[in-house]
Amino acid sequence: MKKIGFIDYYLDEWHAEKYPAWIEEATNGKMKVMYAYGKKDSDKGLSNAAWCQKKGIELLNSIEAVVDQSDYLIVLSPDNPEYHEELSALPLQSGKPTYIDKTFAPDRATALRLFEAAERHGTPMFSSSALRFATEYAEAERQGIATICSMGPGAFDNYSIHQIEPIISLMGSEARRVMYIGTPQSPALLIGFADGRQATIHHLGRDCPFGMVLNYEAGHAKVLKPQSEFFKLFIKDMTAFFESGQSPVPSSETIAIITIIEYGQKAAKTPYQWVELPL
Repeated sequence: MKKIGFIDYYLDEWHAEKYPAWIEEATNGKMKVMYAYGKKDSDKGLSNAAWCQKKGIELLNSIEAVVDQSDYLIVLSPDNPEYHEELSALPLQSGKPTYIDKTFAPDRATALRLFEAAERHGTPMFSSSALRFATEYAEAERQGIATICSMGPGAFDNYSIHQIEPIISLMGSEARRVMYIGTPQSPALLIGFADGRQATIHHLGRDCPFGMVLNYEAGHAKVLKPQSEFFKLFIKDMTAFFESGQSPVPSSETIAIITIIEYGQKAAKTPYQWVELPL
């Protein structure tokens, strides 16, 4: 059995709660979350010690200890990407396959540094929104997509990745500019690609499901509603990555996604004006 270590900002959060059982299920018990470290206790939930006791996971007192005792590493902190560089420093020096949870980085510069660190130390690493792995998105015809109109719930800061990730997986990483076209209640972003293709994302409130419409150059449209168990599909790809050391997501796409999020936040300060993306 291969041992997995969690490294988190605090452990009592949704991803840390769900991943252990899904990992055991996906691997028929061949991989198991055995160790965990949290930088701090949750402000609203269980302490790290209480959470680990409940989950049957050994709480270790340092990131170094988790790295040393684990075969594979998962850096969580899904809603606090500003801590990913700190939490990932030792894992990325370890050479052990490391998954870093969404949102990968708070900005493009940090994303570049993380990939550079992983490459320098020969550490296999990837990050992704689970929505990328929804069957409806993964099996969609990519050739000839002209425009995408995407929608979903949540705030732009921590939920836009769930729309931008599938868009980049479908249209590629050659985004060149963004324009904020939303309102305070309904954030929205227009993404322009190098060859003139465009995509929009729309945050339409907590009751809005994820989905998108693809329009093709041939003139027809395809409506995609992710109803597959995309989190479990994502976990299967994560565990396959642990075994192979081969990332299922190109680094160029992850960097493009983080760049769009960062510059989308900047574009919100000057609505209806194009903001160019760095190459």
